[in-house]
Amino acid sequence: MTVLTTLRDVLAAEFEIEPASITPDADLLDDLDIDSIDAIDILARLRELTGKELPAEGLKNVRTVGDVVALVDGA
Repeated sequence: MTVLTTLRDVLAAEFEIEPASITPDADLLDDLDIDSIDAIDILARLRELTGKELPAEGLKNVRTVGDVVALVDGA
């Protein structure tokens, strides 16, 4: 399973976001209504699912779904 697929599943299940709208270009805040607190929760969930250590400070530069994927892939 790819990181994008995993992230799409998390966002769809936990935030009731339509999976089709979860694209790499989707802005977390503007397009998906994901705020910084939600982003920390998502990061924790991705840690559980991927087994990767994802630093919370990595979220500082994350703006899009693609940024989250890159953060996880780079971990």
